[in-house]
Amino acid sequence: MSVDSATTRQEHSGSRASSVLRWGLPALVIAGAGAAWEAAVRLLDVERWLLPPPTAIGAELVESRDLLLRHTWVTLGEVLLGFALACVVGVTIAGAIAYSRLVERAVYPFVIASQTVPVIVIAPLLLIWIGYGIWPKVIVVVLLSFFPIVVNTVDGLKSADPDLLRMMRTLGANRWQLFVKVQAPSCLPYLFSGLRVAIALSVIGAVVGEWVGASEGLGYLMTRSAPQFLTDRVFASMFILSVMGVALFLLVVLTERYAVPWQTRGRRDEALGDSSVRR
Repeated sequence: MSVDSATTRQEHSGSRASSVLRWGLPALVIAGAGAAWEAAVRLLDVERWLLPPPTAIGAELVESRDLLLRHTWVTLGEVLLGFALACVVGVTIAGAIAYSRLVERAVYPFVIASQTVPVIVIAPLLLIWIGYGIWPKVIVVVLLSFFPIVVNTVDGLKSADPDLLRMMRTLGANRWQLFVKVQAPSCLPYLFSGLRVAIALSVIGAVVGEWVGASEGLGYLMTRSAPQFLTDRVFASMFILSVMGVALFLLVVLTERYAVPWQTRGRRDEALGDSSVRR
């Protein structure tokens, strides 16, 4: 057997072991936490309305699946629409800030100040100004999630190599060519970092908007179920929201893998280099 083939087999086995560890360890931790929760509730004889065991939450997910699914689609629609608008608003504001010192001085303080006002205070005002419907919830999602997109995109646009920009200008490149060839590629990793944070905040924003005023959605379902001591339904709604947030986060990560392949390869090569050094 050649040295190269032996090295290749060793790398494949190391990769398999790393994958098992990467996915197996979190699964074991989650399973262990669920088992500990179930055992503690049963051994301490905790009332179901106070803290339901995981089996009761699972049963509620099955028994009320139609109700939960109907409200899930409403919340998911608010999250996706709000996130899409946050992307448009955030990238537009970031571009204006990055390319204009005047806009940066005038607008950036308002962008920062928008995050100092509690959304729970703004949400009731949106109901007064706009009324009931999907748009107050969507605006709350935008207000919560556009900030990380703006900040990261501004940093990304300003991170372009100045020497490369000067060389491109020397070769006669216009502003659009500078953006497409240099600034956009350097900005994408920063943008996706902001998107990963924003998509998680979008789920929170939709629920907050539904808490304040709604007639459907998982946030509304939780506010209606808690006073009736339907705690297992509250936990079932929380579980669905968690799955939704994780799934949307992974979708952004997967999109980043295809949109910024050089970033993903760099991280993988770095990880492989670290593992080889440790060996």
